[in-house]
Amino acid sequence: MPTTLIWYRQDLRLCDHRPLTRALELGHQVVCCYVLDQTTPGKHRIGGASKWWLHHALSDLGDQLRALGGELILRSGRYADVVPGLVEECEATALYFSRNYEPYMSDVEQSIKSGMDQKGVSVRRFSGNILFDPDMLRTKGGTPFKVFTPFWTNCRTQPPPVPPLPAPESIRFVKRQPESESLADWKLLPNAPDWAGEIAASWTPTEAGAHDSLEQFLTCSVEQYSEARNLPAVKGTSRLSPYLHYGQISPAQVWHGTESALAGTQTDRKGADTFMSEIGWREFSYHLLNQFPELPEKEFRRNFERFPWKKNSRYLKAWQTGQTGFPIVDAGMRELWATGWMHNRVRMIVGSFLVKDLLIPWQQGAAWFWDTLVDADLAANSASWQWVAGCGADAAPYFRIFNPILQGQKFDKDGEYVRRWVPELRELPKKWIHNPFEAPSDVLTQAGVELGKSYPKPLVDRKVARQLALEAFAQIK
Repeated sequence: MPTTLIWYRQDLRLCDHRPLTRALELGHQVVCCYVLDQTTPGKHRIGGASKWWLHHALSDLGDQLRALGGELILRSGRYADVVPGLVEECEATALYFSRNYEPYMSDVEQSIKSGMDQKGVSVRRFSGNILFDPDMLRTKGGTPFKVFTPFWTNCRTQPPPVPPLPAPESIRFVKRQPESESLADWKLLPNAPDWAGEIAASWTPTEAGAHDSLEQFLTCSVEQYSEARNLPAVKGTSRLSPYLHYGQISPAQVWHGTESALAGTQTDRKGADTFMSEIGWREFSYHLLNQFPELPEKEFRRNFERFPWKKNSRYLKAWQTGQTGFPIVDAGMRELWATGWMHNRVRMIVGSFLVKDLLIPWQQGAAWFWDTLVDADLAANSASWQWVAGCGADAAPYFRIFNPILQGQKFDKDGEYVRRWVPELRELPKKWIHNPFEAPSDVLTQAGVELGKSYPKPLVDRKVARQLALEAFAQIK
């Protein structure tokens, strides 16, 4: 009986897994493996918070495979060495995997395929991590899309993604499974200290957790999504991003799940369409990364290579630790550190503050997010930071500089979000919760706030910072 090696990566699920389903349809016995390579990705090896998620995602997938009579074989080392070695060890006649889009993976996949071709091993690469083939979507001029709206409009005119596949009811595994490394020995979980307590309380990092999150969102929140998605104190978003990154749910499942939930109902589609456009932004990010592999490091708009960024370790540290003196910024950065996630509206606010108020390079913000987000995703992280900085595809105009005070007053009117994450300001009236540095001294005293001691004074004068940013952007206009 032919043996197929199923190489898992960012598709840690059983449902809608095309490589696995196809191997079973052909009557093959399978070996399922995951390879931890912390060398090939270079500086984009898995960050701290993502390691926590990966541990639990692998544990969950392993449990599911074990319930069907098999194992998830864990190996560590370079992809280019370990995967061919496993193929030979299993005497596999085929290697199946889902396509990845990180720049380094293209060379890895091609190298492995070339080696397998010489040995007569069939290699098949399947779609599944995004909705549409990035090599096929083009403008009328035949070039890749560089602006989101026409890109997503074009996507919506394409035939819908193929309906997702159910999880297999049974799997024929090889009788003698290869030896596996121990997940515990990989030491993906934090230790001494264990800083993941609040992260663990905030998430259920399993395939079932992914489907529960989607169902709850579609049942309770999708109708209000257009407005609620901007309110950080409200549970108005899907929180699907880490599940999508590790493939515990596929974008096709999200697409068809959303359409099915709305079918035959009188539900206003506005919220769902807005939600799907956010899935579209993720899609756009992957298409950009596929066409412009330098996106994680170099500015998409080359004139920004001359931008007069500043290196200021004190400012960067204050931003990272939520000690800038601007409450909505500090709340976001503390939420990130505690839970491994940050509300999308607040991501834009803290990003704008770093690159436009502090003039710190966007790459340093992207690097911090990469290490602290459980949903750290190279495509989305790179494209979104470049958008905020004004140097990316379809970027925000350089003169759009978010005012953190006004943003807080608009989207956290009562200060609930700030009070949750910046408890030293909890007693301030909502009039001053977003600008405590402008509050009368008696109000501060009554609230137990002493600027410079219990809560920091503003890191910068916003009027001065805004003017400096505009002057810097004007230099490269």
